[in-house]
Amino acid sequence: MLSGTLLTFSPIRIFWRGRWAVGRAFPPGAAGRRLSSIFAPGTITAIADYFQEAVTNMPYVSANGIRLAYERAGSGERVLLIMGQAAGGNVWSMYQVPALISAGYEVITFDSRGVPPSDVPPGDYSLADLAADTAGLIEALDAGPCRLVGTSMGAMVATELAVSRPDLVRCCVLMAMRARADAVRRAVSAGERALTVGSVQLPAVYEAVVEVLQMFSPATLNDDAKVAAWLDLFEMSGARRAASGGQSAVDVTSDRRDTLRAVPVPCRVIAFSDDLMCPPHLCAEVAETIPECDYVEIGGCGHLGYLERPDEVNSAIIEFLDKNRSAAAPGAVQLLS
Repeated sequence: MLSGTLLTFSPIRIFWRGRWAVGRAFPPGAAGRRLSSIFAPGTITAIADYFQEAVTNMPYVSANGIRLAYERAGSGERVLLIMGQAAGGNVWSMYQVPALISAGYEVITFDSRGVPPSDVPPGDYSLADLAADTAGLIEALDAGPCRLVGTSMGAMVATELAVSRPDLVRCCVLMAMRARADAVRRAVSAGERALTVGSVQLPAVYEAVVEVLQMFSPATLNDDAKVAAWLDLFEMSGARRAASGGQSAVDVTSDRRDTLRAVPVPCRVIAFSDDLMCPPHLCAEVAETIPECDYVEIGGCGHLGYLERPDEVNSAIIEFLDKNRSAAAPGAVQLLS
């Protein structure tokens, strides 16, 4: 347990930098004031859930030899949301889950292998492991075939599943995903992996700065109030991200274009204009490679565009899902502005 950082985070009991707060949804003091001034009241519970270390009231399923924690809400055709590396599924609850429910969908979110409260098996994980876990989840919930929405590594999982188990997938929305890594992205992945292999734990405050610089656009980074709130949140989440070290072994740098050519379902790629981790030109390669795929680029946001520009992202997701409720997507790649 990291001393002086988050031990337990819930709407009832919080430990933040050595101080307990009871009956709050945010940590006490300046950090709490920054968070509550930026985030809408409706997102407070989702944010609190995300930074909670152990959630005991979530249901679980057994899938591929492990337990996965999940949540489902709404009614209608099923949409499974797949989060990126080291992030909890309840991040989706801030903006995407309410929008999809309002649009008439049943929404399933989950914490992937290595992200508490799902099981954290020892050792390294692979993309095939995560895809098999997701297939097991869909089967255990009798949710297939369903629509997949994934971001970053979660989008890679979605395409892997579409190829290996097309019977479980109707269509895919792929956000902030690349088909290959260039020199800069390979260097970043290698550096992050070296930290994990070497058991190097950066100070939480420094790690938060690096993460925020990588994940957000200048629009957020240049807004002192917003960036201060995000720095607080990322600092608080350090312990949870550290628990998911096995995911750092997943190969996110190899050229996957041969696999993407075999994706048999309609897809939409959503790129974010200021994404440093998966820049638009690499996302466009994904759309050009998948046989039935279109492309949407959303401006003014970084790798976490679904948090920076949620209304635009939700509209792009729902428009595609609605278009594919009963009809297949057109066969040619379509570039949308």
